[in-house]
Amino acid sequence: MSEFKHFFGVAPSDQNALDLFAGEWSSSPPSHRADLKAGATPLFDDPRIAWAHHRLMEMGVEGGFAARDVLELGPLEGGHTYLIDRLGAKSVTSVEANARAYLKCLIAKETFGMPRARFLLGDCLAHLRENETHYDIGVACGILYHLTNPVELLELLGRRCDAIFLWTVFYDPEFVAQNPVPGAKFSEALAMEHAGYKHTVHRFNYGPSLDWKGFCGGGEVYSYWMEKSEIIAALENFGFRDFRTEQHPNVHGSALMLAARK
Repeated sequence: MSEFKHFFGVAPSDQNALDLFAGEWSSSPPSHRADLKAGATPLFDDPRIAWAHHRLMEMGVEGGFAARDVLELGPLEGGHTYLIDRLGAKSVTSVEANARAYLKCLIAKETFGMPRARFLLGDCLAHLRENETHYDIGVACGILYHLTNPVELLELLGRRCDAIFLWTVFYDPEFVAQNPVPGAKFSEALAMEHAGYKHTVHRFNYGPSLDWKGFCGGGEVYSYWMEKSEIIAALENFGFRDFRTEQHPNVHGSALMLAARK
């Protein structure tokens, strides 16, 4: 962890707040705040949220995120929360388990403004299991491949949400064969079953990335990745019927972008 600065002997500024976690930010500030410095990834200007917004409208979710109660899992630093808020969501409930990421979300909310968002600190699976609140749209971007029972998340989203937006990397044998360095992080394949759905998972070991102070993976030293076809089949098994998907290359593995509704 970085050395946390307790006192600032200069005039208040947004940059001061961001500098509480200097060197730990993944996200760059929104493009209209080019005066601020944080991370390098443009998550506050991420086109994936606009993609989801338009695909949901294509599937008959009138207005997309607008006027909807949205559940967001793993907001990281609030970039996607910010965009969903800007699209006019009625409410955004964002659940983050990483304590330092949660604090960064609060800084982002105060710095950039997200009046319809509330950030909660805790495990998103426990939230879905224990809280019976129904949401219009669930957002799970960059979380499925950090879990040790990914199908449970898909099952719980099916219970609590009418529609979802999912972005995840998945196990792609062709990618693994062509990219030996990230591919070396995979070990055994295991047969699993959850809620009656039988599937195969592939163990991914985080390795040295666990030592980075800004690590934004899961809570274990490994996670289980699924194959694309089984992700979609699981969602169908748990009640989703209409799908829009795109597949893109990614430095960590092939990536699936998916919107679905019941």
